[in-house]
Amino acid sequence: MSLSSKSLAIVYHSPYGHTAKVASFIAQGAQQAGIEVYCMNIEHVDWERLDQADAIVLGCPTYMGSLTSALKQFMEQSSKRWLARTWQGKLAAGFTNGGGLSGDKLAVLQQINLFAMQHGMLWAGLPFMPTGRGAQDINRMSSFLGLMTQSDNAPAEITPPEGDLETAARFGEYLGLLLNRLN
Repeated sequence: MSLSSKSLAIVYHSPYGHTAKVASFIAQGAQQAGIEVYCMNIEHVDWERLDQADAIVLGCPTYMGSLTSALKQFMEQSSKRWLARTWQGKLAAGFTNGGGLSGDKLAVLQQINLFAMQHGMLWAGLPFMPTGRGAQDINRMSSFLGLMTQSDNAPAEITPPEGDLETAARFGEYLGLLLNRLN
């Protein structure tokens, strides 16, 4: 266990590996802040771990301007927790990756945000000012609701670009620092 004894669970759907790569950078950043992190592919969700986590971060690719069906199914499977208010008061955040610069990624973050609000969770957005629009820049897509990354329809070994991955790591660290501030 970490010194803070706070934990963050990252649940993601990643059919081609890009979203998993982003999740791993978020995890690295949170670990830098002393947070215990549990990454879960959507196909292997540990519901007990989610119930015990202090924060839950959800992510998936943007497909046709929407969530993936796998993340939507996860959301529907959480209905007993919604009814029992199991996740109420937990910190929540979201991220999405897509091939295009926009691809309507904002719609995905809005759907994840609404899901978190339905559960009574506390939303943490992306607080970083954009440093530019190049592949090396932080928050180059000027997103504030959550993390947006782009894979340019290239293999996960070479994308998302360095700036998007650095933004993901900083986002994870930010979430960890927030958790450490909450009682």
